[in-house]
Amino acid sequence: MPPDQEFIKDNEHVYMELSQKLYKYCPKEWKKEASKGIDQFGPPMIIHFRVQYYVENGRLISDRIARYYYYWHLRKQVLHSQCMLQEEAYFLLAAFALQADLGNFKRNKHYGKYFEPEAYFPSWVITKRGKDYILKHIPNMHKDQFALTASEAHLKYIKEAIRLDDIAVHYYRLYKDKREIEASLTLGLTTRGIQIFQNISEEKQLLYDFPWTNVGKLVFVGKKFEILPDGLPSARKLIYYTGCPMRSRHLLELLSSSHRLYMNLQPVLRHIRKLEENEEKKQYRESYISDNLDFDMDHLEKRSQASGSSSGSMKHKRFSRHSTTSHSSSQTSGIETDTKIRDIVPEDIFLSSTIYHRLKTCSSMTSHDSSHTSGVESGGKDRLEDDSQDDGNLMRLTNWYYFLIFLFYLS
Repeated sequence: MPPDQEFIKDNEHVYMELSQKLYKYCPKEWKKEASKGIDQFGPPMIIHFRVQYYVENGRLISDRIARYYYYWHLRKQVLHSQCMLQEEAYFLLAAFALQADLGNFKRNKHYGKYFEPEAYFPSWVITKRGKDYILKHIPNMHKDQFALTASEAHLKYIKEAIRLDDIAVHYYRLYKDKREIEASLTLGLTTRGIQIFQNISEEKQLLYDFPWTNVGKLVFVGKKFEILPDGLPSARKLIYYTGCPMRSRHLLELLSSSHRLYMNLQPVLRHIRKLEENEEKKQYRESYISDNLDFDMDHLEKRSQASGSSSGSMKHKRFSRHSTTSHSSSQTSGIETDTKIRDIVPEDIFLSSTIYHRLKTCSSMTSHDSSHTSGVESGGKDRLEDDSQDDGNLMRLTNWYYFLIFLFYLS
């Protein structure tokens, strides 16, 4: 979602309501008389521009500028990510980011140290694998993203980055009881729900993971925070403490708005997923058709070459294959014959007729299959007219040849 304004209080991000006045978020010292001088109030308050609501699909963000900032926010988050068991994801993310930043891979331009690993990988990945390893293997992954536009690379990066466990999450301290000084628990707010972690040294151990669909009720009373899981008796509710009423109000507003956003986006997200699945099926189907056509063309070329070698006098025939993914495939059927006039010998008359018949049959068959499989119009009427015209040309050429032979014998 579009970035929002926030400031950091006690190492936690507090998101500001744009309708509220700024002084409501200022330190208490700022409310004193201004005549005493602002320097006496300690360090200034810094306001940040940061994402408040995470979404798992970039297509949910219609504004291109907001999507661009969202992408760069995730880029910065990835550099601090610590998902040791998802190391391969960082290499794929780097490939998407390089495609977005540099465009298509070019062998004469993108070689050696053509990017800085520190700008694309967390420090622990660089320490573990080394820069040489990254610079050796990433170019091939960058090459695999050929033809992706910057916008498409952004979308793929967003979708892959959200899958990392520690990217799309906000962390807030929680206390087990009122007397606890150091927070022993951490609340994690994700795109799908709420997580509760046990703080062990500098690591977080997951205790509970509540999807929004399993959260029955959230209650904030003063410093007390209660979670009532759906489907369980009230005695099973979880009780924690936030430390101060202001944090309780902020968490209540953030959790409530995140839950509403999640529920409202589900129908739209299902629709987007369906469109993406249909697009993937279409690409797979077109690839399948193209592979079959390539096999048919290879087989046809071998048959043509075999016929030519057996006769001993077959001239060169050229075939130019076209991708069936283009709209012109319904017109050309993936084959273009050489129309250049050449010398004809008696054996060529029979061979050219045979090959032309095979060529026309294969052309009609592949065009018919392509039109029914990919939904592209076949243009059958135009093809029939072209075939009939080619038949007439071939017949006139054959008659002209026999006329020349007849004149030769008369002479």
